[in-house]
Amino acid sequence: MKLWTSEHTFNHPWETVVAAAWRKYPNPMNPAVVGIDYLDRKVSPSGSLKTHRLISTHWGLPGWAVRILGADRTCFASEHSEVNPQTKTMTSVSKNITFGNEISIEEKLTYVPNPKEPQTTLMKQEAVITVHGIPLSSYFEEFVANTISSNANKGRLAMEWVIDRIKPELEELTKQTVKSMENISDELKRSASSPNLHQDHQYQYHHFHFQANDL
Repeated sequence: MKLWTSEHTFNHPWETVVAAAWRKYPNPMNPAVVGIDYLDRKVSPSGSLKTHRLISTHWGLPGWAVRILGADRTCFASEHSEVNPQTKTMTSVSKNITFGNEISIEEKLTYVPNPKEPQTTLMKQEAVITVHGIPLSSYFEEFVANTISSNANKGRLAMEWVIDRIKPELEELTKQTVKSMENISDELKRSASSPNLHQDHQYQYHHFHFQANDL
């Protein structure tokens, strides 16, 4: 068994990094991931988003590994993730399905606001690699660990690539939110200066609140 760990800080808020994580693939920075299928997605009673995905990858095994495993083909992994907006924590745990009898790779990713710099995001990554029942098991574990390390670097570049593309979208959403808040503030100021407008605003607010609760 071999344990691989790594940490990386993204110079972006947690919300931005999490949004990018969902759009990470397909990505030219890491073409090893060739497909993602959503198998299940639900919101828990506590408000966390739980997702189950099937990840398709191409390992690109060297010749000696192909001779041991028998083939180099598209590989599948099962990923379970959870996003908790209250604690600002995203975790994902994935485990390979293909070659499961010979190799076990369980990988965990955690995204949280950096305690030292809350406007940045700390990503912790770890993988447990176990090879059994085949020759050169220790060598194979080392090879897999090196491959994970290389893909981790590509994955970080992939995240930055996605963030650069979704930034305009997030900035526009922020502008719209700020504008809406400013409009509400202006309306409250106008209604405060006029009793009739204040009564109308109260009616509109309670009417809207009632409709929202009915949704």
